[in-house]
Parts: sequence; structure tokens; C-alpha cells
Amino acid sequence: MADREETGRGGKGRGSGWLARFAPGVRNLVKKNPDTPENLWVKDPDTGQLLYRADLEAAQWVTPGGRHMRIGSELRFRYTFDDGVWEAIPAPPAPEDPLQFSDDKPYPDRLAAARRSTGAQDAVSIGYGKIRATAAVVMVQDFAFMGGSLGMAAGEGFVAAAEAALARQAPLVAFTAAGGARMQEGALSLMQMARTTLAIERLRAAHLPYVVVLTDPTTGGVTASYAMLGDIHLAEPNALIGFAGPRVIEQTIRETLPPGFQRSEYLVEKGMVDRVVARRDLPEVLGQVLSMLMSGRDRAAAPETAAR
Repeated sequence: MADREETGRGGKGRGSGWLARFAPGVRNLVKKNPDTPENLWVKDPDTGQLLYRADLEAAQWVTPGGRHMRIGSELRFRYTFDDGVWEAIPAPPAPEDPLQFSDDKPYPDRLAAARRSTGAQDAVSIGYGKIRATAAVVMVQDFAFMGGSLGMAAGEGFVAAAEAALARQAPLVAFTAAGGARMQEGALSLMQMARTTLAIERLRAAHLPYVVVLTDPTTGGVTASYAMLGDIHLAEPNALIGFAGPRVIEQTIRETLPPGFQRSEYLVEKGMVDRVVARRDLPEVLGQVLSMLMSGRDRAAAPETAAR
């Protein structure tokens, strides 16, 4: 008995079990292959089904059910510009943590974490290239960077994009995705609504097109400013677009909202969005719109040039 107990205790101490004794090679069979990539599968947010990542990437991050998943600026540029080629335009630096804001986590720590996770300096990135042969400046908001929130850096980014369009005499395309103004910057973030509006007025004065592509979600102060000031408003399917969220509205008015409220298809019916366009079709549609608007601008400028 003592020998059996000692053996049992010894076996437990060495971590051996019946499977290891009878089939020593099993552990090697189930060892993880170091060449297997991480995140090979992605969960469908609607159905819970596991989707093969390579298939999802080939579909431009649109699920089989049609859900347009959120993407960052690099993918957006790659999908939008001809041959996936563009020139990155740096955004000017902006003061960080101007209010010395701190809640349960200091603002600089939140910025550092967002920069590590996205690889971007802030929520707005700018690129210049051709969309179906029409040169354009494109500004992209990345929702993954603190909810795409509008702060001083994002405001500077939008103004820089508008100035780049003016310098190149090219149209400006804005892909919006934001939860609103950045609370850590207080009234300074709200001031960006006015600054971006003035930048759009400069584009209008130069007769340069400004086209907005609303992506999921576009809300808050971004909706209340440059997201709704375009010459043309396109939207990805089923994108949430509004100022306050539907839950807040229901709690305020104490009524049930209609189905599809604040979604892009609903807003087309109400006249707030011109057209809902699938992600794969966006370059073609944008190319047509920009070409038409720029040719109209050139025709309008011709009599003025001749008169001089």
C-alpha cells in the first residue's frame, strides 16, 4: 500500500497521467504550431459565426450578411485610391492634454494606449492620390482611436486636409467615424466644430468639391459640423448616423423609435443622405462624383478665364 501511495504521489508530482504513460507522443501532436498566425478567425458580430480572416480581408471586411465592419485609415486608403497607392500628408502637431485632464486614468495615458493599439498619432489621417484617375485629398477618421473623437489634433488634421486640397486644387473627401467631441479637451474640442466649418467655407470659395462618406458610427459634434456640410453625402450600408444615440432619444421623449431609425437607409428616405454605397463600390462612385464635380468647376471657370 505504501509503495502504491508513494508511486501515486510521485506520479502526480511529475505531472504524468494515464494518457502520457500510454501515448507519450500525444503532447507533441497537439502542440501549437509556431507558424500558425494569431487571429486566424474573426467572430461575426451579427451571427456569432466564425469567419476565416483571409476571406474577410478579401471581402474588404464586409461579412457574408452584409455588415460593414469598422476599418482603420490604412485599409481605407488602400481600398479607396487607385492601385492602393497614396501619398501620406502629415497633420500638424497639436497641444496634448491642454486642460491637464484626469478621470480614472490620465489623458496622456489614454493617448499613449490608443497610439500603441492603432499605430496612428491621432484619430485623423490624410492621404493624397487618385480615385478613378481624379486626384483627391482624403481624410479618414479611425473609430479605434478613442472612438474617433474630435479633439484639437483631429481638428488640426481636418484643417490640414482642407489646406492640402486648396494647395493642390483638388477635391476633399472625408470618411467620418466618431462618437463626438473629445471630453478630455472640453470646450477646446467644441471649438473644432467652428474651425472645420471655416475650412469648408474656404473650399467652397475656391469652388472645390467636398464629399462626405458617412461610416459607422458618425455621431455627436462631428455630425453637427463637417459630416453634414458636404456637397454630396454618401454612406456605407446600415451605418449609425445621428447626433444623440437612439437610446438617449428614447429615454428623453419616452417613445419607441421606428425601425432603422438613424441608419443610413432610413436617412436616404428622409433626405439627409444622397446615396448608400457598398464599400466595394465606393471608389467607382466617388470617382464618378468627383470627376463630374471637377469638370463642372472647370467649365464654370472657363468663361471667367476668357473674360480676363
